[in-house]
Amino acid sequence: MTYTVGGSKSELRHAKRQLVTVLDLNKCIGCQTCTVACKNIWTKRPGTEHMRWANVTTYPGAGYPRNYEQKGGGFKDGKPQRGVIPIYSETGDNFQFNQKEVMFEGHGQRVHMQPKRHLDGQDPDWGYNWDEDQGGGEWPNAFFFYLARMCNHCTNPACLAACPTQAIYKREQDGIVLVDQTKCKGHRHCVEACPYKAIYFNPVSQTSEKCIMCFPRIEQGIAPACSRQCPGRVRCFGYIDDETTFVHKLVHKWKVALPLHPEYGTEPNVFYVPPMGSRAFDGEGEITDKSRIPNEKLMELFGPRVIDALAVLRDEREKQHRGEKSELMDILISNNWKDRFGGFDKDPLTQAGANKES
Repeated sequence: MTYTVGGSKSELRHAKRQLVTVLDLNKCIGCQTCTVACKNIWTKRPGTEHMRWANVTTYPGAGYPRNYEQKGGGFKDGKPQRGVIPIYSETGDNFQFNQKEVMFEGHGQRVHMQPKRHLDGQDPDWGYNWDEDQGGGEWPNAFFFYLARMCNHCTNPACLAACPTQAIYKREQDGIVLVDQTKCKGHRHCVEACPYKAIYFNPVSQTSEKCIMCFPRIEQGIAPACSRQCPGRVRCFGYIDDETTFVHKLVHKWKVALPLHPEYGTEPNVFYVPPMGSRAFDGEGEITDKSRIPNEKLMELFGPRVIDALAVLRDEREKQHRGEKSELMDILISNNWKDRFGGFDKDPLTQAGANKES
C-alpha cells in the first residue's frame, strides 16, 4: 500500500522496509556539524528558526526541547499517554544578538556578545545546549557525554496515531515518517503525542514539521546530511533487514545498539551504541576499571539491555588489544567510511547536478 489520502491508521503505519540510523556515543564530540548540515538544508524558511531537526545536547542536561523527557506522550501498555506542547523558549527560540553594541558603539572591552531577547521580548535565561558540559557525578568522577538526536521514524509513531486529519504517514518503501503539508491543519496533537518532542509547529505556515530523513537524497542513493557530514564517523545508516549493513550487525548481530527510551512504546528506529565512559578513580585516587558513568543513568536512557551491550563492547575491545581480530571493533572504527552507509554513499553533488538539470 502506498500513501493515499484517507487511509486508515494501520495503512498509514505500514512499511515494507525500514531505514535505520545508529550512532556511536563513544565517538561523538559535540561539534554540531550534523545540526548545521540539517539546518542549512531544511530549516531556513520563515517559522523554522526555532527548529533543530538534528540536534546534539549534553547529557546530563535539559536536552532539546528543554526537559523533553518530562513532557509526556508515547504509549504505556499500548495506550496513548497525555503530553504537553513545548513553548518556543524551550527550543532555544530565535535569539537576537547585540552585534551593533559590540562592533560599532565604541565600548571597547566593556561589553561582550550575548543574546538579548526572546520572541516575547524578554532577555533569555536558557538556550539550545545552554548547559553544555555542565556534566554530572561528583569529584573526581565527573562525567558527561554528547547525545545526538533526530526524529526516530518510529515503527509505531505516536504522532501518526494522534493526528486527527490523517496527515502523518510512513513511506511504504523505506519507513520514513512524513507530514502531508496539504492535510495538516495545525492541531498540534502530534507535537503533544511525540514523547521525544521531535516534531515542531511552524507559526508562519500553521502546520507541523519534522525531520524527513533527507528523502530527496535517499532517492538518489545519498545518505542523509546529518550522517554524511559527520566528521567523526559516528553514524551508520541503511536498511535494517539488509544483513550486510553495519546497522543490522550492530542492532541484531552484536546487539550493542539500543533505542533511546524504549519504554515510550513507539519502537524507534534510531539506535545508540552506549558510551563506555572514562575510567573512574577510587577513594585513594587510583584509576579503576569502572566507568565514571553510572549504569543506572544509562539504564534510564536505554533500558536494562545496556548492561549486556557494555559487556560486549568491553570484551571485544580487550580482544583487539590482545591483537585478535574483532568484527565489532572494525565496524565501529570503520576505516572505509563508505561502508557505514549501507549503499547510500553517492556524492551529494550528484543531487545538486540533477536539480540543476531539472
